[in-house]
Amino acid sequence: MALTESFYPNISSPLLAESDTALLDVLTSPRWQGVQKFSRRDAALDPLLLAVAASAGTHTTRNHYHHDFFPGAQADAVARGKRAAENTNKPQERKRMSYVSKQGPRRLRLQPTISLQPAIASQVISLAGPSPISSIEVKCMARTRIPTPYGPVFLHLYHNNRDNKEHLAIVVDSAQYSDDSSVLAPPIRSRSLDAVWNDDETDMDRIVRGAYVGKLSATSQHPSRPSLHQPSPTASIPSPLVRIHSECFTGETVGSMRCDCGEQLDEAIRLISQPISLPNNASPNSRTIPGRGAVIYLKQEGRGIGLLSKIRAYNLQDLGHDTVTANLMLGHQADERGYEIAVAILRDLGLGSELGEGVRLLTNNPDKVQALEKEGLRVVERVQMVPRSWRHRSHSQADAGEADLGKTEGVTMIGGEAVRGEDLDRYLRTKILRMGHMLPLYLAGGQAES
Repeated sequence: MALTESFYPNISSPLLAESDTALLDVLTSPRWQGVQKFSRRDAALDPLLLAVAASAGTHTTRNHYHHDFFPGAQADAVARGKRAAENTNKPQERKRMSYVSKQGPRRLRLQPTISLQPAIASQVISLAGPSPISSIEVKCMARTRIPTPYGPVFLHLYHNNRDNKEHLAIVVDSAQYSDDSSVLAPPIRSRSLDAVWNDDETDMDRIVRGAYVGKLSATSQHPSRPSLHQPSPTASIPSPLVRIHSECFTGETVGSMRCDCGEQLDEAIRLISQPISLPNNASPNSRTIPGRGAVIYLKQEGRGIGLLSKIRAYNLQDLGHDTVTANLMLGHQADERGYEIAVAILRDLGLGSELGEGVRLLTNNPDKVQALEKEGLRVVERVQMVPRSWRHRSHSQADAGEADLGKTEGVTMIGGEAVRGEDLDRYLRTKILRMGHMLPLYLAGGQAES
């Protein structure tokens, strides 16, 4: 009876209460009093669950239960019904969901996103002026000495505001070993490296990044100081020799003989390292000075198309196409290289500007000379680079001999030896006939194509 009163506290009929009690006893009885053919699960019914269902009333259906079986739900349901009746006569406007992209406009995303640190941005060498490269900014981030078979060189690593690549400058200059201003040729130093990057930097900070003078050792540690003026060139000293070289993984690292890139890099450092003969009136005490110049090493593989497209172009060349046609078949130009960053690096080194020294350019490519001069580089002379294998063909067998083509020390996989072979000859002839490179074709050994 107590259970019945908890279910129906407001019911006064004893008959109804007794029937309900009997029903609950039947449903919640642990044992079935009749004939049990199958196992029953009535005993698993929770009396509290049945109490909740009974207290909901006969007006509540299963669908209403999910919406209104909460405190105050019935009152809210009446209010919702009134609002629905009022809104029936009003025109319904479909709410449009607008998609808001978190990306910026495409024109902004395509703009260069490389930015230098604010603390050091003021120290970036600005190239503003009448030159077309005023928007290019470069910064030498580090410098170190590299011993090579041709002598020591100084490797400079540059960042810029044009791309994410780390371009290099390989500087050959013995004057960097001394801070003596009496040397005949001014030192080739990076102004952005020697600049003060922030007020808190220490001498050790400068030395670690490479801003030092002389040969660095445990007993010699002399940080450099910012240069306040551009070193004036000496008219009697020949201009430094410069090579603008594009990265070639296959030719420099693997030793591929499809091209002469590895040989050209080695030959450029060798030629720049050669002593420079001085005019008679240059110095009464010395007739030569150590070689000086730089190789600007740009990360633009495969004439700017990248290593992936370059490998695919090699397969097209094996099918019979030349290097120019292979690039065009892949949707590229014959040459997609740019030299704006190279000119900016040379200007940071004090080379090629109107106020600084002019350069003697090591190249066979007239388009490269024209492109560099268009960017404001002052080229005083073009120096030819004849392939070593072709150069040996110009001599008699008795004078040169095949022994001179043997393996010698060098700075690439090819080393000091000559690259040769049918693939190389075909590549060089294509550069002469289709790209206008200034090389004597007769040195190809009588294999010129019409």
